[in-house]
Parts: sequence; structure tokens; C-alpha cells
Amino acid sequence: MTTAEIKSLATEYIINTYGDRSLAFVKGEGPYLWDADGKKYLDFLGGLAVNGLGHGHPKVVEAIREQAGNVLHTSNLYYIQPQAELAKLLIDNSDMDQCFFCNSGAEANEAAIKIARKYAKDNGKTDSYEIITMDNSFHGRTMATITATAQPKYHVGFEPMLEGFKYVPFDDLDATAAAVNSKTCAILVEPIQSEGGVNIPSAGYLQGLRELCDQHDLILMFDEVQTAMGRLGTFFGYQSYGVIPDVITMAKALGSGVPIGAMLAKQKVADSFVPGTHAATFGGNFLSSAAACATVKTILDENLAVNAVKMGNYLAGGLMELKDKYPIDEVRGKGLLRGLVLTENAKLLAAQCIENGLVTICTNDYVLRFLPPLNINTAHVEEAVNIVEKSMSQVY
Repeated sequence: MTTAEIKSLATEYIINTYGDRSLAFVKGEGPYLWDADGKKYLDFLGGLAVNGLGHGHPKVVEAIREQAGNVLHTSNLYYIQPQAELAKLLIDNSDMDQCFFCNSGAEANEAAIKIARKYAKDNGKTDSYEIITMDNSFHGRTMATITATAQPKYHVGFEPMLEGFKYVPFDDLDATAAAVNSKTCAILVEPIQSEGGVNIPSAGYLQGLRELCDQHDLILMFDEVQTAMGRLGTFFGYQSYGVIPDVITMAKALGSGVPIGAMLAKQKVADSFVPGTHAATFGGNFLSSAAACATVKTILDENLAVNAVKMGNYLAGGLMELKDKYPIDEVRGKGLLRGLVLTENAKLLAAQCIENGLVTICTNDYVLRFLPPLNINTAHVEEAVNIVEKSMSQVY
């Protein structure tokens, strides 16, 4: 089928929650994609941080193929071997103690919201249920996570929002401290706000949140849906900041495209979930857990977090070289989560990059965001920067 034919089917039969989409990809290999009309693209969006190993990584493909020929699903009424193995991998490479598996980042954050409230009740704080989140955050599309997302544009049409969330500016410890009261049970924060514009915390901010939570017996929860899995240069993003939360949520790159999410918790928090308090029919089933095991092992075995630092710095340097010629304010980010901050026409530039064969996206109206696979090399970075420069010469 051609792109036009795929678009025609989708337009007629799929609810239009994504707007007009110009591309239909049909093949991927490494950091490259091909659309239905045969055009090749360099993928520096990575399925929104999902394709951490690129497309069609042989170890992940083999794990999926082998598991599919054995058993796909039995539900969590029974033990699941690859799920147990995955849990051990994640715990062994974090400061957490136990896992809960689900299907997405939004579900992982739902679990975190529930366990934070439950922990407060279990520890005598019967009137504590409020969670502090940050302006420009993004935590998901369910009713609880969209309420936790402190961006009014996502709330329009779904009012009233759920009770129990309080918003403060990101990177503002004083405002956060002022928001804490007897109803507060937790703070939920992204180590780096990706969808919100690749916003980076200042030195001491995350540590300050940790100290604030310790002072008031609150749960500190890190939404690592995009920052985990080696993207910031450590397996979990929190490890690059030297701050240990009580709860971590993750998804995106965990399954290399097979839907899976996870909430990891310290033992004192994990104990608040007991049989009947939370569940997920598909969460961490045989197929998704097998894919995730292969993904995690590959990232660890190939030291891809180290490569993320090297390639991320190389990408940032290449983009900064364009600053004198084009309306670039700054290049910000960490590892292979990078944002090119523009003073004008960021959406137009993103569209031109795609036209020229580079998949990227404009976020928060003024930031070109890059989330390439962790196993890219210098040639891929140079190709991307060259396409950005070509696109800038056409836009500006």
C-alpha cells in the first residue's frame, strides 16, 4: 500500500486523535526508517524515546520470535518466568526493591499515584492524598495522569480534573516547600522535562526535593518514562544526579516497542500494595517481558549509556556550531535527550527536517527535540546535523 492508501483507510476508520499525519513507515533497520513510498529517513525521534536500540535489533527480534513460539500470555494469575527475570534485572541495576508491571508510562504513573496515597493511609496520614507536580510536566493521558500533568492545554474539555494535585514551577524549591501541607503525600517529578521542552534542573534541585520529602515524610517519585534505560548516561536518570527517589516509573524504551511499563519502589512503599489493591491483565506478560529482558541486557552489555553521553555531547556540539548563523537560543539536555531551542519557526523547521529525511519533533512550540537510538555513531550524528543545517538554510 502507498502512503496515500494507508492515510485513506486511517482517516475513514480511526478516531482522529492525532491530527493529519503525513508519513506511514513500513520498515526500520538500526536508526533508519522507510516509508510506504520507499523514502529513507534517519530516525532521531526513536518512537518518542521508545526505540532505544533502533529498529529491528537482532537480540530483541530473536527474543520476541522465540517467546512467540512458546507462550504469549497467561495473565498475572500465574508466575511468569521472563517477568521475574526482568524484575531482577531492574532491581539489580537500581536502588529500588520491588517492581509492578503494566503496559505504559501512564499506567506506571497511575500505579505510583495510587501507591503514594495508600502508603500515606497505611502510615497513619489518613487525610493525606495530595501530590505536588510541576508546571510543564507530562505524566500521561488517563484522568489521573492528565490531572497530574500541569499543562492546562491537556485539561481542556475534560474538566473537572481529579482532586488531589497541586502545581508548582519546575526547578523552584521555595515554591515546592510552600505548597507542602498536612494533605501532601508525595512529590512527582521528571528528572528532565522532555515533552515540556527539555527542561533541565539546576544543581541541587532534585537533592532539595529529596530533603523536603525526608523532612515531611513524603514519597519522592521520579517519572523516568523517558529518562530511564540509559538515555541520560546512566541506566536510570536519577543515578546521574545522585538522588535516590522512593518510586520510579518507566516505560518507553523498556520493551523496544512492545508495550510494557513498570513502577519500581523501595520496600517500605512497595509493602502498601497487597493482593487486591492493584493489577494489570497484560502487565509484564510473557512477550513484553521477554522483549524487555533482551533490551535491558543489550543496553547493559554494550555499555550504551556510556555511548549516550559520548554521542549526546557530539550532537550538542554539532548543533551549537550552527548558532552563529541561525536563530538558536541554546542547545540543552543530557545524554541523548537533547533540545535545540529556537527563537522562531520551530514547527516549520521540524517539518522541513522531516521533508529532508530526518525524523524529529517540535515540543512546547519552540524546541526541536532529539531522542535517537542509544547505539548511534558519529556518522549518524553528522548526518543528522547536516540535515538540520540544510533545513535551517531553507527555513531561515
